[in-house]
Amino acid sequence: MEETNMTDFYFIRHGQTAANAIGLKQGIINTEVTYLSETGKKQAESLHQGFDISFADQIIASPLQRTKDTANILNQSANLPITYDKRLLEISYGDWDGQKNAELEEKYPEVFDHVLNDVLPTYVTVAGGNTESFEDVIARAQDFMGSVSQKFPDGQIIVVTHGFTIKAAVLAAMGSPKEMMVIEEPDNTSVTKITYAPENHSYYLRYYNRVVHSGF
Repeated sequence: MEETNMTDFYFIRHGQTAANAIGLKQGIINTEVTYLSETGKKQAESLHQGFDISFADQIIASPLQRTKDTANILNQSANLPITYDKRLLEISYGDWDGQKNAELEEKYPEVFDHVLNDVLPTYVTVAGGNTESFEDVIARAQDFMGSVSQKFPDGQIIVVTHGFTIKAAVLAAMGSPKEMMVIEEPDNTSVTKITYAPENHSYYLRYYNRVVHSGF
């Protein structure tokens, strides 16, 4: 039986930022409030200690500062080649970027899931500005995995990106289900592994939201 080429993607969410800690929608903001906090740097260091990435071929990261810094901390020992890809950017919440999530939920309860305290896909109808839909981010996550797997058909790829972007990659792997709130965004410096076989367009979600030294 002929062996199928498969690419392994290890999606890692960046470490905590000041904006995370105070509950802001970060989106594509790239200012000091969205840089790694001391806690975020410690989280990335903890992952560096607990997850040896030297087995991988390369790191591909979102070009925002919080993901760049997380990638650099993870890469201290492995010294893998690092490139940046805009398809890994966080979702753009338009005019809601930089606003407090709790205040938005109170003001626009109809576009929030009150179990996850996060936006429903319908948020785009009220957020204004340059918003991205859930489908937009799923499409670019899918495009990223498809094109990288074509280029590196047996690659082991470390992907340093953002919470919603990882959720979108998982939704892409699940065939873009109608119920998009079934998955909560993963934790800071968690690891999610998705395998993609480009020949038959098959995805395999190997594990989701693993955090080094986490308690349950």
